Amino acid sequence: MSTTGVTLPLTPTTVALPVFSRTPRVTTRAATESIMSGNSVRVAVAQMTSVNDLATNFATCSRLVKEAAAAGAKLLAFPESFSFVGVAQGESVKIAETLDGPIMQGYCNLARESQMWLSLGGFQEKGSDDSHLCNTHVIVDDTGNIRSKYRKIHLFDVDVPGGAVYKESSYTEAGKDIVAVDSPFGRLGLTVCYDLRFPELYQRLRFEHQAQVLFVPSAFTKITGQAHWEILLRARAIETQCYVIAAAQAGRHNEKRESYGDSLIIDPWGTVVARLPDKISTGIAVADIDFSFIDSVRMKMPIDQQRKPLDHRASSL
Repeated sequence: MSTTGVTLPLTPTTVALPVFSRTPRVTTRAATESIMSGNSVRVAVAQMTSVNDLATNFATCSRLVKEAAAAGAKLLAFPESFSFVGVAQGESVKIAETLDGPIMQGYCNLARESQMWLSLGGFQEKGSDDSHLCNTHVIVDDTGNIRSKYRKIHLFDVDVPGGAVYKESSYTEAGKDIVAVDSPFGRLGLTVCYDLRFPELYQRLRFEHQAQVLFVPSAFTKITGQAHWEILLRARAIETQCYVIAAAQAGRHNEKRESYGDSLIIDPWGTVVARLPDKISTGIAVADIDFSFIDSVRMKMPIDQQRKPLDHRASSL
């Protein structure tokens, strides 16, 4: 069953200044009001369990786009590996295509037909040789045109405590460029999954590229997600004073792989303003990006003006 839900978490106890506190807006897929009201715009975040079948995943994505449209959203963010999660080693490289190939073009057509902006990342983009791919985050506008792409910089080469060993660099080429793009939803900063653990990328997106909304499409492992997922996302939102939209793979993809789930939208004060009621169900959650709230947080706590260059000579006792 597909589920639409928006949570109403308690305002974090760390909120000490009333000027920043606010009540998260609740929206459901039955909502019919315009995506824009005053100085805000409505967006949605997806949660799904992709498998090693391109058609099945596309059908799921198509259904979620319809749900997002019914909720009044005009942008839907999908998780990492939305179009394909392989079972056997090498499957993802085998199905990798260029961005003008039929897989991505199918999603471009979906965006155009639904008049919905899509955040698609990471996509298995064909790499420079037959043994590598790029983990690419693609932004498609509501006319079906690719507006921007970001290739994942930080690759997941990790021996998860109590879990499996991962070596993403064995089949993935690391990206080199930091990417932000203008949109009706603000200036968007693009990242993918493991990037989340490297705050400098998000600092640069905010302070050098003027991002207002940060995307973190992910497929966190169950172990790392339980320990770190929400706290890292809220930290990135707080330290950059940006909205964070984090679409997550959820549940068991196959006998070898399971993802944590818990898709979230977080505001610039670090409050979770949208999540599904079930961390592993397939569905969407919806929230409004409030530009006046971004401006208020940044004006009253002007960290962009107060940042100091950390180029002082190191000293030791």
